[in-house]
Amino acid sequence: MPLIHHELCFGCGRTNLFGLLAELEPAGEGRVSGRCFIKQDHQGPARGLAHPGVVAAALLEAISLAAGQEPRGIELHFEADASVGEFLDIEADRETATASSGGRRVASARTTGG
Repeated sequence: MPLIHHELCFGCGRTNLFGLLAELEPAGEGRVSGRCFIKQDHQGPARGLAHPGVVAAALLEAISLAAGQEPRGIELHFEADASVGEFLDIEADRETATASSGGRRVASARTTGG
C-alpha cells in the first residue's frame, strides 16, 4: 500500500496534480522504495531536464516517509540529470536516499541531524 502524508502533499499526495505524485511503498523496516514521473511542469533552467529542487523534494519525501518525520537537515549530491518524461526511481531509509533514472544515479541525500 502506498505511503502518503495527505492527499494534497506536493511529494506524495494523489490529488495534487502539480506535485510529484510519488508512489512510495514500504520496503522493509524503516525503508521505502518507489518512483515518480518527471513531468513537463517539473523542468528547471535547462529545457528538458528536471529542476534540481524537484529531485531534492523527491529524496526528502522518501526519507521523511521512511523515518516517520521530516529531517531537520539534509545534504544533497547531484550526479547526473533527470530528464522530463522519465521515471525517477527512489530508494530510502531513515537517513539516506538515492534517485536514479534511466539506469544511472541522479542524486543522493543524507540527513545531517540537528
